Amino acid sequence: MTASDHWTKYSRQVLFSGIGEAGQRRLLQARVAVIGCGALGSAQASALARAGVGTLRIIDRDFVEESNLQRQMLFDEADARDALPKAVAAERKLSRINSRIRIEGMVEDLVPGNVEKLLGGFDLFLDGTDNFETRRLINDVAVKDGRPWVYGAVVGSYGVTMAIVPGQTACFSCLAEGQATAAEETCDTVGVISPAVSWVAALQVNQALQLLVGAWSAGKARLHRADLWREEFHSSPVPRPRSDCRTCGARDFLYLAGEARPHITLCGRNAVQIHESGRRFDLPRLRQRLAAHGEVRANPFLLRLRVPPYELTVFADGRAIIVGTTDPAVARSVYARFLGA
Repeated sequence: MTASDHWTKYSRQVLFSGIGEAGQRRLLQARVAVIGCGALGSAQASALARAGVGTLRIIDRDFVEESNLQRQMLFDEADARDALPKAVAAERKLSRINSRIRIEGMVEDLVPGNVEKLLGGFDLFLDGTDNFETRRLINDVAVKDGRPWVYGAVVGSYGVTMAIVPGQTACFSCLAEGQATAAEETCDTVGVISPAVSWVAALQVNQALQLLVGAWSAGKARLHRADLWREEFHSSPVPRPRSDCRTCGARDFLYLAGEARPHITLCGRNAVQIHESGRRFDLPRLRQRLAAHGEVRANPFLLRLRVPPYELTVFADGRAIIVGTTDPAVARSVYARFLGA
């Protein structure tokens, strides 16, 4: 592959003075991890692949469903029909968009036991997650290793994003500690619209490109917030690190040292994920065993058992998503009944 090949593919981007040839070379050498490939993550991954980020790792624990298609722009009905893991579907799509970069789809749940392996050696992390515990874990790794990440969240028509650069900006713990713990709106309760997703993802990718080409500066960095339905947009200077912050002040990496939660209620789904650490399933053998209990469908990455009123989606790494309940106790009971304690 010659330099001229790159300049043809990225010619309009190279013409932009903020990037140019030097910036494009930096992008081609960059290694970026997208954590979560739902609404935000699929938009981020598509934009970064098209921009020519040299190595793109996509980490996601879930599979494509029809309800995703309203806002997760990278997927289609065939992906949902086949229940493809989002990381696998994304890798296939992005490889057809840009075959000259390295794309790694990782069907994994990011937890303390694997986070350093999955994120080690990457220059930048993008937040496409849907829960605060995973963001705190990403923040611990980023602060510990001095690597930047770009936080983003969307619910309803509201979105927020900012770049977090250890030593130069507040970290996620600086922002989150001391905040009210009252119940907040979630996509379970108020839904989400795709324009809000697109707005946040675009800002996240813009901040990522600035960081990767060396154009980002703490003095100009902003915390962006908006309600797109109300057409209300706000930005403010990114806060400075807090000296009393547990993470970036005291360097106490509580989430990195912790254990993965055995269960997570999934945003926007009548479902709970159960994750038994240290356990793996032989999917072909499991399929044979579960066939006596109900309808079983499988692909090379997962199997699905329907036992009304529940549906279990089982992954080789010991995880299962139990649809039909948001009660962790019920989900664990169903898991134990069909997969063992």
